[in-house]
Amino acid sequence: MAQAPLRVGLLGYGVAGRVFHAPLIAATPGLRLDVVVTRDPQRRDQVRREHPAARLVDTADEVWRSPDALDLVVVATPNRQHVPMARAAMAAGLPVVVDKPLAPTAAEGRALVDEATRRGVALTVFQNRRWDGDFLTARRLIDAGELGRVHRFESRFERWRPAIKPGWRESGAPGEAGGALWDLGAHLVDQAVQLFGPVLSVYAEVDRRRPGAEIDDDAFVALIHAAGVRSHLWLSAVTAQLGPRLRILGDRAAYTTYGLDVQEAALREGTRPGAPGWGEVAPERYGQLGADGDLRAVATEPGRYQDFYQQVATALHNGTPMPVDPEDALTTVELIELAHRSATQGAVVHVPPTPRN
Repeated sequence: MAQAPLRVGLLGYGVAGRVFHAPLIAATPGLRLDVVVTRDPQRRDQVRREHPAARLVDTADEVWRSPDALDLVVVATPNRQHVPMARAAMAAGLPVVVDKPLAPTAAEGRALVDEATRRGVALTVFQNRRWDGDFLTARRLIDAGELGRVHRFESRFERWRPAIKPGWRESGAPGEAGGALWDLGAHLVDQAVQLFGPVLSVYAEVDRRRPGAEIDDDAFVALIHAAGVRSHLWLSAVTAQLGPRLRILGDRAAYTTYGLDVQEAALREGTRPGAPGWGEVAPERYGQLGADGDLRAVATEPGRYQDFYQQVATALHNGTPMPVDPEDALTTVELIELAHRSATQGAVVHVPPTPRN
């Protein structure tokens, strides 16, 4: 007998909710976008057009009053609301997906993960860039030994956006967790740790380049992993000429690729998983494997953002693990905090041993 779809409540319909979460939830068998929380008139109109079957409510309090009406809550609010909204969902007994970053501080993130464990409520974090096509390809090549022993991992999320846009992401107010490190850095750090494991030390340079900027818009982070790999991570809104998206150097070969994953642009244009060519890049954009003078193009794995919510649905139906362990997301928050400390001190910061429950 077929299982009924899990009813999903989405908190927030800004960029995260509208571009990523809502369409991916709607495209996932076993999930149903049941309610969207937003009071903004323009966004309410967008929900009616894009997801006409979803109910609209003004506040999350209306969700908490009827927790039995839902099976999952997705927190796609501004960063400052991630922790209180996730806590409220857990208090209502509802599993939670939190958009990255998990929390604006490591202390709040630790308390949230501990509370999920204490309550026995499933918690996961939307680290969708684990399903970027270039990252999937890099992981496959590394696992297959194509690069030999990797000694340096270079990763960039660079953009040319010299104008400051209105909104909380550009706000320097305490608790907002705005800025490049909390935004793009949450992806770059997570990917590096996923590939190469625990980090021993962090060095960072963090700057405000645009006139009037309240938050960091240009940063470099260097991680030394216990495995011996050095990760060099760049993130910027002021890069007029973009560097390679990934360059991974090993003692046998290197792998270099340019350009961002295509899934975000496709979602913004209204394309959904399952469409012909979803997540695929053209052959002329394939990365290069080898050494100079002996290079070959390697087909990029199709990106698979849809796998995140499919794994969420399977976990809730069958009790299998959620797609992202919240302890991983907490590690990312801890490393971002250390990167900010390093930039402030102008020094390498060593990662203290972190006890895990």
